[in-house]
Amino acid sequence: MTTAKNARAPEPLELGHGPTELEVFLEPTCPFSKLAFGKLQPLLDKVGEDALTVKIRFVSQPWHLFSGVVTRTILAASAAGGKEAGLAAMRGVYENREAFEFEDDHSRGPNMDRTPAQIIAHISDLVGIDLTEAFRLPGVGAALRWHTRYARQNGIHFSPTFAVNRIVNNNMSSGQTVEEWAKELGF
Repeated sequence: MTTAKNARAPEPLELGHGPTELEVFLEPTCPFSKLAFGKLQPLLDKVGEDALTVKIRFVSQPWHLFSGVVTRTILAASAAGGKEAGLAAMRGVYENREAFEFEDDHSRGPNMDRTPAQIIAHISDLVGIDLTEAFRLPGVGAALRWHTRYARQNGIHFSPTFAVNRIVNNNMSSGQTVEEWAKELGF
């Protein structure tokens, strides 16, 4: 496993580079966010990376009790290993949700005994980078605060939420198909 000694500020988690901008506000342990995250690359494949830019934003939700720690660790991965490491951390968390979530209305289960250090170590293992030092970087903390403020300033309260060219689009949901998303985006 490599270390994050030369980590920098987190790279933005963006896909594509087209003129239409889709911001997707996700919570890293939410099952509906997991569903939406899994459709982002297929959406880009369908409409073209030259036509669409997808920007992943975070909206931490307190009933997902490890939300803040998991989100900050994903940002640490992006600081330590770049955008690809951040996306790998997100994929890893979504593929192993039960390791980061609670049972019975988010109040019981084996994760009650896990510590933030164990969460960071688990995500580090998923990404292959020791994220302990990167987690502590001031730039990572600043990025987490930015995501939180940005979501609140835009009236985002739940995940996933979609914004097209910086305007919230309540017609989009995680339950829709990639084709429905493309149509909603005008493709």
